[in-house]
Amino acid sequence: MDALEIAQRSTQTMWSKDVASPHVGMQIDEVAPGFAKMSMDVADYMLNGAKICHGGYIFMLADSCFAFACNTHNDMTLAQGCNIDFIRPAMLGDTLVAEAVELSRGRKTGVYDITVSNQDGKLIAAMRGKSYASGKPMLEAESE
Repeated sequence: MDALEIAQRSTQTMWSKDVASPHVGMQIDEVAPGFAKMSMDVADYMLNGAKICHGGYIFMLADSCFAFACNTHNDMTLAQGCNIDFIRPAMLGDTLVAEAVELSRGRKTGVYDITVSNQDGKLIAAMRGKSYASGKPMLEAESE
């Protein structure tokens, strides 16, 4: 398998076990080694008391995208820490697009930048995530 196929198969495996991301309407738009792109429409149940998208849902999209990006190497990887900055509000009906890009990946730890933009390309949030790889493969060993 080449690196792209490993990324795609790892994503399929992880998505098949993910209950939270599809529950709020997220979808995976693209994956490649060290990269993921996901989207989500802002629904009415996501609005807070100010009638804007609750930051928790924006973080959830960024965090899910981060998780898929750092798990594209067939090594079960978890978040070690994240920091997010909210730039502007997301509104009801917006389509949010998150992109996670691997900045560095060592034997055990990695650093990822994640942006969340709306359908007009306006930056909604920026997150930096740090990952920790378990050393356990995502994919089952293939029989010959």
